[in-house]
Amino acid sequence: MALLLAVLLAFFVLPWPWGLLAIAGGIAVETVELTWGLRLARRWKPGTGAEAMIGTDARVVARCRPVGQVRVHGELWQARCEEGADVGETVRIEAIDGLMLVVRPSTA
Repeated sequence: MALLLAVLLAFFVLPWPWGLLAIAGGIAVETVELTWGLRLARRWKPGTGAEAMIGTDARVVARCRPVGQVRVHGELWQARCEEGADVGETVRIEAIDGLMLVVRPSTA
C-alpha cells in the first residue's frame, strides 16, 4: 500500500527528484513491513489438526472401560482409556491412534 501511494505521488504530485525519493521510501516501508510480517508468522503455531488436540481436556459421554466416547471441542470421538473413566468425568488426551483418542483421567 505504501509503495502504491508513493508511485501515485511520484507521478501526479511531486516534482522530479522528490518523486524518486518517495518511491525509494515506499520500497523501504514495504520491505520493513514484509520482514516484520514474516517474523510474526514464524512465531505463531497452528492451532488446528490432530497435534493441537494432544494435551487438551475432554468430557466422557459414553463409559470408557477401556473403549468409549468423549466430547472435545463439540465433537464426539472414540476413545480408549486403560484406567477407565465414567460418564461426566474429565479426561486428558495423551495421543491419537488413527481415529481413536488415547486418554487418561485428568488430575485437575
